[in-house]
Amino acid sequence: MLPLNDLVKGRDIVIVGQQPWDEPIGSNCKNIAIEFSKHNRVLYVNSPLDRITQLKEKKTPRVQKRLAVIKGKADGIVPLQKNLWNLYPDRIVESINWLKSRKVFNHINKINNKRFAASIKEAINRLGFKVIILFDDNEMFRSFYLKELLAPAISIYYSRDYMLAVDYWKYHGEKLEPLLIAKSDICIANSTYLANYCRKYNPRSFYVGQGCDLSMFTALADKTVPANIAGISRPLIGYVGVLQSIRLDMELLAYIAEQRPDWSIVLVGPMDEDFRNSRLHSIPNVHIPGPVPPEMLPAYINAFDVCLNPQLINEVTIGNYPRKIDEYLAMGKPVVATATEAMSIFAGHTYLATTKEEYIKAIEKALKENHPSLQVERIAFASSHTWENNVKEIYKAINSLNAE
Repeated sequence: MLPLNDLVKGRDIVIVGQQPWDEPIGSNCKNIAIEFSKHNRVLYVNSPLDRITQLKEKKTPRVQKRLAVIKGKADGIVPLQKNLWNLYPDRIVESINWLKSRKVFNHINKINNKRFAASIKEAINRLGFKVIILFDDNEMFRSFYLKELLAPAISIYYSRDYMLAVDYWKYHGEKLEPLLIAKSDICIANSTYLANYCRKYNPRSFYVGQGCDLSMFTALADKTVPANIAGISRPLIGYVGVLQSIRLDMELLAYIAEQRPDWSIVLVGPMDEDFRNSRLHSIPNVHIPGPVPPEMLPAYINAFDVCLNPQLINEVTIGNYPRKIDEYLAMGKPVVATATEAMSIFAGHTYLATTKEEYIKAIEKALKENHPSLQVERIAFASSHTWENNVKEIYKAINSLNAE
């Protein structure tokens, strides 16, 4: 068999998903859309305005923009750059997730899908899109029937989070997501865990990795240690990110600090209520500077002697691609993290632990072995996780259909 081509070009791609383009935070799918548009025409479709959001947020700019499109006072197709457009759907959909009757939910959901599809059809006709590839970014409700309604040449379901761990998606999603995965032509996932999850329902499921923009972490010019941790005794064992009790093991952090009072544990980021009330604050060698501006994160990581990802293993965390690890490695730092299936791809460049005792030993080893050759290897490995390489793997998955 010939090797799978890692390029798709000259196609028309329609992207649907949960996150609209005008949401200020970044997303995987925005980066993928930009990469797609280098060789294809791409329509990035915002999620449609739902009835409850219209009522609750009517005066917000984002809802006002959507209402203007729906009323015909603004064009719903917005050019973003060459070969890339953003669509604001011109139909409102009903808010139905609160319905417990699956029969009623499915009936109204099909109506919602028809409204959504009608907006998309009008847009692709205006843009002259012909034979489309439909790319669904983890949207299992409003896009459930789009394969039937839009008749794409190829339908792709992209799994990048285990959505069924979230209450909003769980009740109806337990029925609908497996069906959507099964009827998609291919499924792709950004972690091995999610690829295996999709493979239970569709054998044409592929792990495609994750792209990252690591420029901020590889171009640190000022090596100055931030003032609020400059006086802390070394070694500094640190974590950066949101401090959430559902994701991070607070007892593990307390254990490490209490077992090794000669280490300074530094936790940088905003805290949830459990972290604010935790006993970590009473342990002398635990330091929690609080949230810092995103552009300051590389300075903190650079100051750490070892970086941590003390993750709890649960439905919310187990399938996630740990982008934080790439950020640590991009700065050449030794990393100790909880061993999960998603972490398996980092096994050659990190120290993985499953117990509290293993964490202590792994940190000791990381401190001892941190020499320049390992730093170079870590940086090179992280640098391979580009959006270009991520999309090449997606293209290989698409081209696998032609190879069957």
